[in-house]
Amino acid sequence: MNVRTAIMRPAGGGGPATVSDVRQRNRSQALRSIILAGQTSRAELARESGLSVASVTNLVSELISEGLVIEAGSIASRGGRPVTLIGPHLSGAYFLGADVGERGVAVELFDLSMTRVDTEFRGGREGESIESIARDLDAALGALRKRNLSAWDRLVGIGLGLPGIVESDADGRQVLYAQSLGWAPVTVTDLVSQDIPVFAENGAKTQAMAELWDGAVRGIDEALVVLLGRGVGLGIVTGGELAHGRLSSAGEWGHVKIVRDGRACRCGGRGCVEAYLGADAILESWKTAGGIFEGSGWRAMGELLDAEKSGDAVAVAVVAELIATLGSALGGLVNLTNPQRVVIGGWVGLRLMETLAARIESATRSEALIRPGGQFDLLSCRFGGDTVALGAAMMPLEALLGAPRGSRRL
Repeated sequence: MNVRTAIMRPAGGGGPATVSDVRQRNRSQALRSIILAGQTSRAELARESGLSVASVTNLVSELISEGLVIEAGSIASRGGRPVTLIGPHLSGAYFLGADVGERGVAVELFDLSMTRVDTEFRGGREGESIESIARDLDAALGALRKRNLSAWDRLVGIGLGLPGIVESDADGRQVLYAQSLGWAPVTVTDLVSQDIPVFAENGAKTQAMAELWDGAVRGIDEALVVLLGRGVGLGIVTGGELAHGRLSSAGEWGHVKIVRDGRACRCGGRGCVEAYLGADAILESWKTAGGIFEGSGWRAMGELLDAEKSGDAVAVAVVAELIATLGSALGGLVNLTNPQRVVIGGWVGLRLMETLAARIESATRSEALIRPGGQFDLLSCRFGGDTVALGAAMMPLEALLGAPRGSRRL
């Protein structure tokens, strides 16, 4: 669920909105606007929301009493009294977001302005088990708590950006299905032993959540947010909302077959997008062609791109094939979804976009139909390597935005 649109829905589902529903929605809109603005005024909030200044004043007073908003100085007005500015109370609430990968976890702590306060990484080993990942999470949380005890008292919860499909069962439990990593299905709450609320979603979707909130997709109704890393994922934005599909697996683009009976993929299939565009696949192509390099991460990908830039014939051929394959895969998505914007993130995607953005865009347009191929622009994720964790932290933020009035008095 997308924070930007979720707070616009009446609390009672599809039925008529009650007075309480409307007031709750207005409260959520006001708090969201204050967080995004950093500093604003009651009059500006009234103009933005269409509410009266008196209604906004009441809402702001409630948010101040809950410890979520503060008066943050004043500015001169054109005659009359100075205008009082309001902003988020930075220590009024805290959120955790975790980028959970197959080789470890990066957990980040954010204040109410969604500014990163602290971060902790644990792991780094090849092919970790789900049990090991859970231990990494607990170790990272323990370290963050030790350094940020006062924040823990105002912690809303932790959001997990996970490498797989996250479904909610009939009882509301979230379950992770990570077929590509060979992990058995696991209840998401079993990954965190600390007594804090846990929210979860696929990492590509949390990347899209961050970009929807205040990134490259803010205000965009139709977009594709691509994640290229060791795995390959996608967030599809349509009508300003993140698409989930029937049970949440919408966007599993990494396992769309692009070559019949092609390369073996970690999911057990053959010819998947990930088998050609994932980090291991790209570097294996270079190695097979005669490339010599160390490692399998950011530095190795950089060596490939540096070699290509210097004119190394093997690297030039590998990168040309990579761009052609990526352009073909993205061009098909453009035909299917007709996006206004395509955003590329993930550590591999960011590395490629540093020097190859124009060529990727050209290849994508050439592989799409002329009309939809001329109707999008291509950008990098705004938040870089923090995007998945930031988007994951949006889930507890969303819970705060939707909380009943006065439920977090401090």
